[in-house]
Amino acid sequence: MALNMTHQIGSLCGSQIPAPESGGPSADPAAVSVWKSQLPNIRCRIQNADLDAVSPPVSPCRTPSPVLGAMRPDLSAACQALLEGGEAAVREHGEGLAAQEKGKGKGVPVFVMLPLDSVTTGNGVNRKKAMNASLQALRSAGVEGVMLDVWWGLVEREGPGCYNWGGYAELLEMCRKHGLKVQAVMSFHQCGGNVGDSCTIPLPRWVVEEMERDGDLAYTDQWGRRNYEYVSLGCDTLPLLKGRTPIQCYSDYMRAFRDNFKHLLGETIVEIQVGMGPAGELRYPSYPEMNGTWKFPGIGAFQCSDKYMLSSLKAAAEATGKPEWGNGGPTDAGHYSNWPEDTPFFRREGGWNSSYGEFFLSWYSQMLLEHGERILSSAHSIFQGLGVKISVKVAGIHWHYGTRSHAPELTAGYYNTRLRDGYLPIARMLARYGAVFNFTCIEMRDHEQPQDAQCLPEKLVRQVALATREAGVSLAGENALPRFDETAHEQILNASSLNIDCGDGKDGERELCAFTYLRMSPDLFHPENWRRFVAFVKKMREGNSPGRCWEEVEREAESFVHVTRPLVQEAAVALRHG
Repeated sequence: MALNMTHQIGSLCGSQIPAPESGGPSADPAAVSVWKSQLPNIRCRIQNADLDAVSPPVSPCRTPSPVLGAMRPDLSAACQALLEGGEAAVREHGEGLAAQEKGKGKGVPVFVMLPLDSVTTGNGVNRKKAMNASLQALRSAGVEGVMLDVWWGLVEREGPGCYNWGGYAELLEMCRKHGLKVQAVMSFHQCGGNVGDSCTIPLPRWVVEEMERDGDLAYTDQWGRRNYEYVSLGCDTLPLLKGRTPIQCYSDYMRAFRDNFKHLLGETIVEIQVGMGPAGELRYPSYPEMNGTWKFPGIGAFQCSDKYMLSSLKAAAEATGKPEWGNGGPTDAGHYSNWPEDTPFFRREGGWNSSYGEFFLSWYSQMLLEHGERILSSAHSIFQGLGVKISVKVAGIHWHYGTRSHAPELTAGYYNTRLRDGYLPIARMLARYGAVFNFTCIEMRDHEQPQDAQCLPEKLVRQVALATREAGVSLAGENALPRFDETAHEQILNASSLNIDCGDGKDGERELCAFTYLRMSPDLFHPENWRRFVAFVKKMREGNSPGRCWEEVEREAESFVHVTRPLVQEAAVALRHG
């Protein structure tokens, strides 16, 4: 039997979507829950869903819809266009919305992250028909494009220099046909072990073999615990991966991607986000969730005890004239799930603010900056002049931000304290290459977070906005956790154009150059969530249009949802049969 739109969205994420009872309740807008597939072979980070389903799928022109009730007369022309034009009609509606929004104000383009397992281990598109229908739906909503993880562990899995782009070539072509732009993430990290990960994609097998032979290729904490999410930056310039350095491996991979997809660069592929650490972020793996090592809102732990990091630390200590400082990181910095005041190093007047603390934290953060610059310099030279932006993702570590030491930021490699700005050096490094500073936790409000942990995401976002403005770097944003409620949407809208105190008695505006929404999932296509999302995208695209009434925007969006819903649903059926 042919599948309708909501059935296909369910199959995309491995779950049968139940049909709601008539007049059933909508999803709780404030709920943020983790949906887990009931099928053991489907591993994907998505959300709990209670979607409507129409079965069997029939033409909305001929039969009353269980979703919309009896067919509205004003939709008959659109439905007839669908029957005559099929997929082209859906594309026409999507392009119509895009044209409608263009020129109404600067606005912020919205991208949507695709599922982590969009490409299979066999290098094919995962759940292809459902993916096609979903891309069609996103385009119809006026979404600018999608973000796609291009996993090192899939493409170069078999051997050094052996690249298989098969699934990505097919998926990128699908995006091109739907008129969607693509933010391609060079994902040099393992998938699995981070906040929200429910999909396992290891590093290339030959890299894992080298790490098993030499455990010091992995990040290591003071207790000897190894982290295999990402190759330790301590060996960036050492030829330890089958005769190549890690930086050479990353560069060769990006060069192969450029050569294989050169025809799409600048047109379909508009941004290359360069992975620089766990979760693709420029940071150390200081707060791994795997096996319960870390629990929120713990301070995390320094990752500098592999022999390559220790060799660098020893050399830095000797150059300072303090060789005793080169034996390892702080031993009084507590454990992963401790709080700052539990530890001598991070407490209010602790070792972080001593001469030793300044030396160690400067070295630790500088190593991270140099790692980022090595990769960014290579990416810049590879993609220069091809019409794509280069971006770098920085983690939004907002817990214990209200303390003096900012311990979780320090263990992650951001030397940001009450006395020092840790984000300005990162922004200045990105500025040297014209890269975009991509920051998370844009959707969060201070009062929504645990106050006893002094979580201050709004203040953190403002600090980053100010740093990027001072450095002259474009700022882009993401939501850190899946949210479908209007409260989160409103916060993102506010953050997309911030008025910030520039420190000279004047206020300045800091606008996002793009926003990437986490993530395509069954919950996104729930009728109420979809209605909110379409309105959100429309508001983001319009930007600060003077005199524009948001209630009017919401009415327009709701009308558009009613028109496109049967169109996309019928297009999905056609794709199923095609």
